[in-house]
This record gives sequence, structure tokens and C-alpha cells, in this order.
Amino acid sequence: MLTGKQKRFLRSKAHHLDPIFQVGKGGVNENMVKQIAEALEARELIKVSVLQNCEEDKTIVADELAEGSGAEIVQIIGNTIVLYKESAENKQITLP
Repeated sequence: MLTGKQKRFLRSKAHHLDPIFQVGKGGVNENMVKQIAEALEARELIKVSVLQNCEEDKTIVADELAEGSGAEIVQIIGNTIVLYKESAENKQITLP
């Protein structure tokens, strides 16, 4: 579980990132969760965009993605979800 200070630090790091995944009408599926887990291993911090035509609520989408990939939800702002997972092999971010 991330502390408030760690979340604030990660939010500042994520500010300049662009969303690399989009959740659309199909919602969350196994393949997407697998790809997000791989992206988190490579980058540690990613943004996911929830499109307007997505039928599920963005908080449910965030929970499903975090649970499926073993990540932490840093922030849900607008239709953008920020996820963090510490990388096992290429660790780049050191939390305060």
C-alpha cells in the first residue's frame, strides 16, 4: 500500500506521461491486463485512458486493472488512471 507522500511523488512523475492504453467499449479483458502487466514491468508507472464509450465506471476499470496486474492505483483524474508497480528487473523509480 502506498502512503500519501509516495502517491504525491508518483503523481508528479506521472504528470508528464501520455496514456499508453485505452479502455473502450469492450471494457477490460485478459489480453489487456497481460499487456498492462508487461508495460508496468518495463516502465513502473503508466497512464490508462478510459474512453467515453466504455460501459463500465472508471473506478471499476481501475480496480480490475490493478487487481489483474498486481499494481497500485496512484490516481484517477478525469478519465485517466495512473498505475504503479515496482519492477523486479529494471527498477527506475525510488519511492520516498
